[in-house]
Amino acid sequence: MNLAQLERKLIAAARANPPSERVPYAFEKRILARLAAQPMLDSWELWGRALWRASAPCIAIMLLLGAWALFAPQHGGPTNDLSQQLEQTLLAAVDQEQPIDSAR
Repeated sequence: MNLAQLERKLIAAARANPPSERVPYAFEKRILARLAAQPMLDSWELWGRALWRASAPCIAIMLLLGAWALFAPQHGGPTNDLSQQLEQTLLAAVDQEQPIDSAR
């Protein structure tokens, strides 16, 4: 069917049947009652739902990375222990000899 012809038919039908000026009885009260019946949007509930949904993928990623770290082959080179490197870096200033003040 031609869209232009269909549009003309629909507009003609709408013009032939104008809307009524009469409002149904207690229309405002019914609308306000429906609005009051709808629950309020709780932003904390939305955050809670989103975080619970995100917990399963996070746990799966954690388990995969933990298994990878546990079962990964160890290379035969020198061990790069991050805790030892961090301790050496933080205590580097303490390990240096400080000049003794001879003016005491």
